[in-house]
Amino acid sequence: MISGLVRRLEGKVALVTGGATGIGECTARLLHRHGAKVVIADVQDRLGRTICHDLGPSGDCTFVHCDVTNESHVRDAVDAAMSRFGKLDIMFNNAGVLDPKKPSLVENEKSDFERVLGVNATGVFLGIKQAARVMVPARRGSIVNTASVCGVLAGVATHAYTASKHAVVGLTKSAAVELGMAGVRVNCVSPYVINTPLTKEFFNLGDGGGTDNIYSNLKGMQIRAEDIAEAVVYLGSDESRYVSGHNLVVDGGFTVLNKGLTIFG
Repeated sequence: MISGLVRRLEGKVALVTGGATGIGECTARLLHRHGAKVVIADVQDRLGRTICHDLGPSGDCTFVHCDVTNESHVRDAVDAAMSRFGKLDIMFNNAGVLDPKKPSLVENEKSDFERVLGVNATGVFLGIKQAARVMVPARRGSIVNTASVCGVLAGVATHAYTASKHAVVGLTKSAAVELGMAGVRVNCVSPYVINTPLTKEFFNLGDGGGTDNIYSNLKGMQIRAEDIAEAVVYLGSDESRYVSGHNLVVDGGFTVLNKGLTIFG
């Protein structure tokens, strides 16, 4: 026990892409708090190194510069975890981007579409591939991917973002089928809109903490990055040892309710 917290990941090694800000940062901190040694992989070097410094001088957190669209970068990040800590137990493929909002599909730029798919979908593919390279021989490991409610329904974000997150959900299931034969679990977590640096400008969110769950049917609370971090800790821990190919939706019931058709309230 540390400060009343059971360390659920004691002895595990986790790699977090996009770990310098937002959900990634929050998750990296919580993984570390639960006893995991953490590798933060991001293109934001200063922020990533600052987080590692914040987590203490014990040497159980390290930063690696990583553009997830560059396979050699992703391979080097996995190799850094193996070299520094001797293994990789948890791979959290979290890095993501949004594209500019355009009023019409015909005004969408091909370059924006390809950029979003490159980070959000191809980046996840490369993360799964490189994690599998070391997890399959070890016959164990947990890979967690960040999807979205936009991977369950449409019309919430742009075409590129929606397509990319549907791809993540499908890729998660496909990878779970193959890698499960080697004892490696693959799951994804799908958040509702959270007030992070990525979404704040896109959805015109204020500083108060988000969308106030106005479209959710779960009242009295507001989603936080910590809620997604807790889901990742669960999926990365032995508590979910028989969970694979699952999309854990953390949305307060948003995707199960059509507010225009409900007979309740």
